[in-house]
Amino acid sequence: MEYRIYKFDFTAGVHFGENSLEHGGFTLCADTLFSALCQECIKQGPRELKQLVSRAREGKICLTDAFPYIENIYYLPKPVLKIETEEQRGDSTLKKAYKKLAYVPADKWEDYIAGKLDVIHEFNRFQESLGYREIKTSAAVRGMEETKPYRVGIYHFCSGNGLYIIAGGESEEDIQLLETGLASLELSGIGGKRNAGLGRYQLKRENVLKELQCRLACGKMMVDGEKNSKNLERPDEAQEGAAFMALSVCLPREEELEGALEQAGYLLLKRSGFVASETYAKEQLRKRDMYVMQAGSCFRKRFEGDIYDVSDGGSHPVYRYAKPMFLEVIS
Repeated sequence: MEYRIYKFDFTAGVHFGENSLEHGGFTLCADTLFSALCQECIKQGPRELKQLVSRAREGKICLTDAFPYIENIYYLPKPVLKIETEEQRGDSTLKKAYKKLAYVPADKWEDYIAGKLDVIHEFNRFQESLGYREIKTSAAVRGMEETKPYRVGIYHFCSGNGLYIIAGGESEEDIQLLETGLASLELSGIGGKRNAGLGRYQLKRENVLKELQCRLACGKMMVDGEKNSKNLERPDEAQEGAAFMALSVCLPREEELEGALEQAGYLLLKRSGFVASETYAKEQLRKRDMYVMQAGSCFRKRFEGDIYDVSDGGSHPVYRYAKPMFLEVIS
């Protein structure tokens, strides 16, 4: 498995939906990105869509959620692990900072796990440096109806900042399939309100940090760096003092669920939304709601997850990506 980093250098603001049109986040889940890639594949033809879905379902292609980067610093989701220090126990300000912190600099990952990270400094730097939110008021005009104003939440990344994903492909053909879709999305954009020019970006490719490369794994598959000198595979179950942290929204298959939940630390996230397809139904329909585990959730055992069909009464399947890419965490 070959891993690469793809950076999204946004040329305009973004709208990534949360609970309402007015509120928007600055990160993007893997299932949303995968759905956008499916839409781009449809433009090329049914063969490309079938290939993307089947290769991803088999674990030959995998991708993470889109996480922030600030200049040359990549951020990872805070793991759902208990990190406690002597200073934290008696300092309410420090406790609050640990609770508010959502992302950890990849180059200071070991410091965070060891409880040595200056959490207050890192939290403040992240909040002050990444970007800013804007609420834009627009008008909806439909036929002869009275004009109705509405507000849209837009996030703007500061210069040199944006989002990145880690994506893996087992073959050069898999990598090419991914890169073709990501390049196509440069023009159409990702997220909401793309017809207003939001979500467009310039794609940049980087190598995965060496300290992360040897700890990455997709589901139960062995990847480069997972063989020791005796040519043995890394076990699916974490060793003492270690865990596997999901870097993407994920959901174990029914037969995997019991084992995955054993000694796991996870947060659930509700995923819903409308189907973005003109051929699915005569009117716009919603996808079936689905609860997945958030990126940052930690497990003792790796699992494969799946790509689930969340269609609800339409003419074709609607795919929800819920397969994990794992990062081994040693605490």
